Amino acid sequence: MRLRIFIEPQQGAGYEDQLHVAQAAERLGFDAFFRSDHYLRMGDGDPGPGPTDSWVTLAALARETETIRLGTLVTAATFRLPGPLAISVAQVDQMSGGRVEFGFGTGWFDAEHKAYGIPFPPLGERFARFEEQLEIITGLWTTKPGDTYSFEGAYYRVADSPALPKPAQSPRPPVIIGGTGAKRTPRLAARFADEYNVPFHGLEDTAAAYDRVREACSAVGREPIVFSAAQVLCAGADEAEIARRAAAIGREAGELRRDGLAGTPQEIVDKIGRFAEAGCERLYLQLLDLSDLDHLELVAAEVMPHV
Repeated sequence: MRLRIFIEPQQGAGYEDQLHVAQAAERLGFDAFFRSDHYLRMGDGDPGPGPTDSWVTLAALARETETIRLGTLVTAATFRLPGPLAISVAQVDQMSGGRVEFGFGTGWFDAEHKAYGIPFPPLGERFARFEEQLEIITGLWTTKPGDTYSFEGAYYRVADSPALPKPAQSPRPPVIIGGTGAKRTPRLAARFADEYNVPFHGLEDTAAAYDRVREACSAVGREPIVFSAAQVLCAGADEAEIARRAAAIGREAGELRRDGLAGTPQEIVDKIGRFAEAGCERLYLQLLDLSDLDHLELVAAEVMPHV
């Protein structure tokens, strides 16, 4: 099992906070550092320091890290046009020496769209736009040097693009699609994704979602893709430490044991094992208290060697 660190900086983190976590994750041997793509805090609390753009942040981290993989869970299709987004991600991939992974989704949080003047179409249209964006972005990246790329869809038109710049990875950075939709999500994952992620669901729902994607892959004659999951992290050496870390993020230890990845290192190792039995190969550990780097130290020392 590959363990990856995943943060939610819209909840109150500047660039330096993210840098410290990314560098600690790299030093401790975690497989990747991922961040969300949101422009507004969710829930009550101080909204400061305000949002940080995911790809601006990852571009900077690409130059301040050396080995850890970098990505988003997930970039919102509503935030950006597909051509400029393909350019941005390809450039960050170059800046990182080929360490980028592209998590991509439809966008869902209406309030942040209202707060920053971003159009927020109905769900059906968002999925239709999302599919066209996937087609365009992957098409631009995989167009052979010297050739041009064109696309005509219901929402986007690309005409004779030079399809530059190219990402460092060939044929393109890995694409991650997540969610638990029963029909459209499995179909799009089977067509475009290298990895399918189930965020913040229990084992039974996660396994069922994996099965739907397996069936969708089989229907198009494709081998099953990499399966992953995201879970809230709350590890502690003893009950007092678990309770303290749960309280620091406004949660209860019992609820996190049930719905997240919480408990002693051995409890967490055991639950990771159950995810592995369901087919999960990568686990994104959602770190919500970015000031608590000892949390990462504990997981690296007491969990990572056993999974």
